[in-house]
Amino acid sequence: MTRSEAREQAFILIFEKEFNSEYSLADIIEAAKDAELFEADEFACKLSEKTLENIEVLDAKISENLKGGWKLSRISKVSLAILRLAVCEILFFDDIPVSVSVNEAVELSKKYAADEDASFVNGLLSSVIRRENNE
Repeated sequence: MTRSEAREQAFILIFEKEFNSEYSLADIIEAAKDAELFEADEFACKLSEKTLENIEVLDAKISENLKGGWKLSRISKVSLAILRLAVCEILFFDDIPVSVSVNEAVELSKKYAADEDASFVNGLLSSVIRRENNE
């Protein structure tokens, strides 16, 4: 499995968790495996777990980079899941180039989100990166 495919799996897990908060990530993974919708991948699991462990930090980083009066609640659930994963990679996965994290997030947005969401995701991640570099 490629890293891009693993990111896509991680995105699906994070998105699924948003709608099934009463279940643990392990329960969601197990159900997906049982339905043969998930092939266990170490990176997908690690990225999903790290994202959920740090969701408050990630949401704070996303919120502080929103412009024009936007609130976290206004972001589509698809874009929010993508942003959380990308910001998690940027903050906690030093071995992944930032440009790769941004590009992969934009590609996921093109595939799963509304047409205008890819540019929104790109712009917000650019703001996060600029702010991180200045701190």
